[in-house]
Amino acid sequence: MTHPAPCTQPHRLRRRIVGGLAATLALPGFIRDALAQATLRLTPAQTEGPYYPVSLPADTDFDLLAQGKLHYNRGTATWLDGSVTDTSGRPLRGAVVEIWQCDEQGHYHHPADGGKADPAFQGFGRVVAGSDGSYRFRTIRPAPYTGRTPHIHVKVRLGQRELLTTQLYVEGDPGNSRDFLWRRMSEQDRAATTVPFAAVADGLHALFSIVVNA
Repeated sequence: MTHPAPCTQPHRLRRRIVGGLAATLALPGFIRDALAQATLRLTPAQTEGPYYPVSLPADTDFDLLAQGKLHYNRGTATWLDGSVTDTSGRPLRGAVVEIWQCDEQGHYHHPADGGKADPAFQGFGRVVAGSDGSYRFRTIRPAPYTGRTPHIHVKVRLGQRELLTTQLYVEGDPGNSRDFLWRRMSEQDRAATTVPFAAVADGLHALFSIVVNA
């Protein structure tokens, strides 16, 4: 049996290790700190689109299936949740996460959409991320409309700063490959914004992790 030859020049290996360590220690402190932290990939930004609410609904809470005393029963009820962190993985407590989307018939609560949206569908929600950066919404699986694949708009704010505006897509939806915005993203950006909508006991569940510069 042939065994690997033993290292005959251990002093050279030691010099390389010690030399590399010395070079790292010689770096300015802020660079050493940056190298010591794992850097997460930013969630890619996308266009806000034309239908961000001009005026907010009476309810702006996490549950888009209830608008006042009305309850929306169309579409497939969906839990959408996740976390908001910075690129080092630090949870962004207090970050405000907003979502907005069309109803099951493809209409937004927006004057430019002709006032056709179902009044029972809240269409917009806003929550504050917890101490662990977590957020959660109750909504529907996004519906398509002319020219667009199903998507949910997402915005993240922290204090007076707007950190991100993007769009969330449904993994495996046949409309994705025909959507002009989805098509022009890189494979990495598609992977970051396209998630499974998996069956659960009370509808669907989608997990969307958000990474921002903060």
